[in-house]
Amino acid sequence: MSSTALAGPTTNLSLADMSLEELSNVEITSASKRPEPLSDAAASVFVITADDIRRSGASNLPDALRLAPNLNVAQISNSGYSISARGFSGTSSNKLLVLIDGRSVYTPLFAGVFWDVQDVLLQDVERIEVISGPGGTLWGVNAVNGVINVITRSAVDTTGSLLVGNTGNRGSNVSARYGGDLDGDGSYRIYSRHFNLNHTQLANGRDVDDAGQMSQVGFRADWERARSQVTMEGSLYRGDHGQPLPGSIVISGRPFTLRNIETKGGHLLARWTRKLDDGSEFNVQAYVDHTERVVPPTFSEKLDITDVQFQYALPREEKQAWVLGGQYRLGQDRVDNTSVNFAFLPADVNQTWTSLFAQNDITLSPSLRLTLGARLESNDYTGVEWLPNARLAWKPAADHLLWTALSRTVRAPSRLDRDPYIPSLVANPPYLLAGGPGVDAEVARVFEIGYRGQPTPQSSVSLSWYRSLYDNLHTQELSATRNYLIFSGRMRAAINGLEAWGSYQPTSDWRLSAGFSGLYQRFALAADSTDRAGLAAARGKDPAQTWLLRSSWDGPHGHEFDATLRHVSMLNNPYVPGYLAFDLRWGWHVRTNLELSITGRNLLGTSHGEYTSVTTRSEIGPGVSLQAVMWF
Repeated sequence: MSSTALAGPTTNLSLADMSLEELSNVEITSASKRPEPLSDAAASVFVITADDIRRSGASNLPDALRLAPNLNVAQISNSGYSISARGFSGTSSNKLLVLIDGRSVYTPLFAGVFWDVQDVLLQDVERIEVISGPGGTLWGVNAVNGVINVITRSAVDTTGSLLVGNTGNRGSNVSARYGGDLDGDGSYRIYSRHFNLNHTQLANGRDVDDAGQMSQVGFRADWERARSQVTMEGSLYRGDHGQPLPGSIVISGRPFTLRNIETKGGHLLARWTRKLDDGSEFNVQAYVDHTERVVPPTFSEKLDITDVQFQYALPREEKQAWVLGGQYRLGQDRVDNTSVNFAFLPADVNQTWTSLFAQNDITLSPSLRLTLGARLESNDYTGVEWLPNARLAWKPAADHLLWTALSRTVRAPSRLDRDPYIPSLVANPPYLLAGGPGVDAEVARVFEIGYRGQPTPQSSVSLSWYRSLYDNLHTQELSATRNYLIFSGRMRAAINGLEAWGSYQPTSDWRLSAGFSGLYQRFALAADSTDRAGLAAARGKDPAQTWLLRSSWDGPHGHEFDATLRHVSMLNNPYVPGYLAFDLRWGWHVRTNLELSITGRNLLGTSHGEYTSVTTRSEIGPGVSLQAVMWF
């Protein structure tokens, strides 16, 4: 099945166009950094296809990620999200690595992702590979609990013009794209996109100042000649988003009315892949990324990232397949401390990360494979970190895979761990909070076991169980003199979890899917820790269970009907009731180049909160949107 066939509205797709067997064997790259069928991947991997995204009615990337049962997606405001895997949810979740076309979008400010600026044209996404579990050996520090890899389509598959318009009671967006051919076996596309978000409301009916808008333009070009492939892409964006806090705030006795958060930035990426005569493959990628964020009255930041990485995949021998690589990353962070009660000190920081990795896929027998790998990565805070990984995969039959894995991975400290300072209201001592000079890397040791297979030609199943042991988790402690606070790492945790999903296709035009995630967490403080509040907060941040059910049916005359039922259990601290959400989509292929759809979200009639305190969180109510997609 070609990438064009997977791409959604470029063709009038039906469920019969790709069987469950073909979906199980779609090629992925995130699990081993070389193409392999999903059915052979010894990891907990869920693939969101382009058709999944189209039929979900998602209008932004976080909504599309709700399709992955191994992720927890919680909306905080109209543009604010907490997205995590295997626990540790939060407004600044920091254990999940997110890539867009090989470019890491995490910020070294807090080792997480600003989701309000991660906007992509969803019609250009080929697939999203979601790995839950450690990915540090291949992807480096901060890939602790998972990796999200958003992969867009080659420019050769996006020639012609595309227009997308979407409007509803939550907001609106419009996108345009044009693609064509270049001399010398190349293709290109250019696109523009703009969205507006309406404000939401609190549980008491008061409006939240979280309306916002953003505009983005970008391009991608691909050349392929003989054994070489070259890709170049880039984008520019600018936007502003309301700060979802009620009313005004008071700092040092002075009232401040919160102004919008202003954002802008851009990136430029180039990648060259060369297949050599002996069957090996060499890959070099480099990109620069510039972001600016103004958060009045707290701080503003300008961040420049330069990243260069290479990879060499040796030819697959009879029993071995090596992958070697390295990476150099430079971050130049410039903070303007505009608040009188909070600062990053020092304000300006240059950081470097350097790493080398190697992984070998060893064939022990026709049905048994052993994968061994390790990465050495240095950072400016904790020096060299060791990230080993071992995986064993057994295929007792062609359609069944049993696998197990042992991994050690880390989250390196960020600026938010080391550099925050809060001055005291009295002359001596000078600080209430004096950074975290001794914060060490958080360490996770993870054991996993899983099964993936097709019990029948009409069904597919994936199951995985894991146990994760964490050390050096973030805490807030009294200093040795007990006169001020410092950040430290005096908490540990043990997490057991189960992830399961599957699909069943009773007829060629009807497919049913289900997913479940459950986790049991235990947190404990070191004997000398005083952070009882942090312990209580850690215990209540994640739902113990989430599940979803999906139905997709191709009706007659180009009509489609999709329904999703999601359940998220309660959170304890702060208390958030569990909720049930029902989404429904009707789509109609009016003609070969025009698709209309209506999507309803949260149609059970009641609003619900998804994260943070009831005094600040948005209530997510029913939403309806109309979308038109035309291509020519």
